Amino acid sequence: MAIKVSPVAGCHFYIGSAPVDVPDNDVTEADFAAVTWIEVGQYQTMGNAGDATQNIATDLINRRRTINTKGSRQAPQRSDNFALNLNDPGQLAMIAAEQTDYNYPFRIDMNDAPVPKSAAATITIASPGVVTWAGHNLAANTPVKFSTTGALPTGLVAGTTYYVKSVLDANTFTLSATPGGTVIATSGTQSGVHTATTIPVPSKRLTMGIVTDAEEGMGGSNTVQMLNTTVLVNTNYVRVAALG
Repeated sequence: MAIKVSPVAGCHFYIGSAPVDVPDNDVTEADFAAVTWIEVGQYQTMGNAGDATQNIATDLINRRRTINTKGSRQAPQRSDNFALNLNDPGQLAMIAAEQTDYNYPFRIDMNDAPVPKSAAATITIASPGVVTWAGHNLAANTPVKFSTTGALPTGLVAGTTYYVKSVLDANTFTLSATPGGTVIATSGTQSGVHTATTIPVPSKRLTMGIVTDAEEGMGGSNTVQMLNTTVLVNTNYVRVAALG
């Protein structure tokens, strides 16, 4: 297995455009499907993501020892800092969210997108159209595009982004125009050699919480003004795998 390390540089932070109700159960990726995201610009310092278990300490008299037991799980608060720009829509959204009592969705895009892959592909004229790419190893919703030395079937346009709809087996899959969308049917005629190429996307972290701080941080003469934010996280983190 290849060694993979990912820098913090290149990560991106987003807040949802509207507050949300936190579900009674742990959230899943589907709970964020309808969110309109606003990137918070000029990201300078990144907070941590994940869960921590609360400790239950029991003092035993006869043993003169404290025994530790795992209790409930909690996502620690986030601290994310941005070089201040009051013209940035994301920073303004964080400031506005702090002035409410509501939970908002948050998304962090990591800097770990895979290397693009390309291979020769064939496409059936059928409903649905089936792409054959030997040993593609692609997951559902992976973005792909096509190029050709001739003409693609009707229903597909060279250079347009499509998404793996259903993985049929190790060598074949169907397509949709949007993630999870309607399967694409192909028609007409085709010619030439087709090439399929992935459009890699990074992994994501998704959560919901309350913005409790949106402070303008100052400092010495050789520092920039900052927007220092704190989010009290009220759900688990959803880890969405990288695709491509």
